[in-house]
Amino acid sequence: MSRKARPYLFYDTTSAVCTTCLRVIEAKILLKDGKAYMEKWCPAHGTERVLVSDDADYYRQCRELWIKPPEMPNTFNTRMQYGCPYDCGLCPDHMQHSCLTLLELTDHCNLRCPICYAGSGPERAGYRTLSEIVCMLDAIVANEGEPDVVQLSGGEPTLHPDFFAVLDAARARGVRHLMVNTNGVRLAQDREFCARLSEYRRAFEVYLQFDSRRPEALKEMRGADLTGVREQALQHLNEFDISTTLVVTLKKGVNDEEIGDIIGYALGQSCVRGVTLQPIQDAGRVQGYDARVHRLTVSEIRRRIAEQSGVFTAADILPVPCNPDTLAMGYALKVGGEVVALTRYLDPAVLVEGGRNTISFEHDGELRRRVFDLFSTNHSPASQANCLAELMCCLPRVSAPAELTYHNVFRVLIVQFMDALSLDIRALKKSCIHIVQPDGRLIPFESFNLLYRDGRAGLLRTLRHEVVRATRARRTS
Repeated sequence: MSRKARPYLFYDTTSAVCTTCLRVIEAKILLKDGKAYMEKWCPAHGTERVLVSDDADYYRQCRELWIKPPEMPNTFNTRMQYGCPYDCGLCPDHMQHSCLTLLELTDHCNLRCPICYAGSGPERAGYRTLSEIVCMLDAIVANEGEPDVVQLSGGEPTLHPDFFAVLDAARARGVRHLMVNTNGVRLAQDREFCARLSEYRRAFEVYLQFDSRRPEALKEMRGADLTGVREQALQHLNEFDISTTLVVTLKKGVNDEEIGDIIGYALGQSCVRGVTLQPIQDAGRVQGYDARVHRLTVSEIRRRIAEQSGVFTAADILPVPCNPDTLAMGYALKVGGEVVALTRYLDPAVLVEGGRNTISFEHDGELRRRVFDLFSTNHSPASQANCLAELMCCLPRVSAPAELTYHNVFRVLIVQFMDALSLDIRALKKSCIHIVQPDGRLIPFESFNLLYRDGRAGLLRTLRHEVVRATRARRTS
């Protein structure tokens, strides 16, 4: 007798949150028609099926091949009491230290972007004091020892009255690579500010908002035509040779067809070291966003890079082993006017199993020598600024010989921040991008925007109380 079969492959179980009430619920991973879905069931709000990857083979590769042992922080900041994601952070149940830690200097901003996850704007006055910021930096150091990457954010961090004192404080605490997340308005309008910023060029990078080169797309996503601002900011950054990453927040149907154009534009800017692509996270002030229409997955962005860039193939955009569900990367080398993709030559087994800074290549010739030198672990303190490991701890260590410097490196990163719709608690426990709080907690960026940002305290208390009640009910039953 033949038995009825489900029209999909049951791949795994996990936990998620209900998109409506944010309660932790059961979920399962299904593979169907070449795609991966998370199917969630909430007793109050029913079943919901969410696309997590439009490439099931890539999803399985992330889950089965690109997995490495967790690297833990030096200390944990909270105890396990209510369960993930209600115990942030970092609690002992978290499975990854902070590859990148954000420190928000202010909620004040000179723009009011319709897609701001922090809800920042001109109406939000006030700045964190320098003493408060120093304590937050000390908390990062306590967790990390020598922090890999600290990113100053906001609001608009360049507006902070003690901005350069904050840079000095971060430097004094041994931060290996310091970033400033900026909309570029002050960089465009204040050349002298850029000149002073250039004094911090060593192991420093500007993380420049750069969503589009089209006025209509910028008006939809940022509320204003910022094309001239972006060009003027880059003119100053090129003039003072300040390492820069262009950060593209992606919205399907608005700017996802510009990925290749932006990568090509970035390759023509001497100061730009790469492009980071971030699909919109449905958090904070998200206006004009419909997840059913505008949402993008990592696999979709990976494919668009391959289709549009002319530099990277899909095979060049690899999952990042510390959290392959949400991160992918590709590296290229710029030499003599040519751009050569590097990541296709990486042996996944060596990258995953060989430890934090070990890498090997499976090709020969002159490129092999250059690539081997570029990714060598034998670097001196003078070459620290050229070390890609300062940008993401799970990437190989880099030392630039005299003929190759950080100027020769170009990288593309995909960074997906899960939201209530897509949150997979299994992946959340491996989050390596955290945000530091004044009380010393380091909280995964996804759960912070979901449950811990201003205005969410009452909801979090309610959810925790429900956990306590359910636990007591089970004990007495």
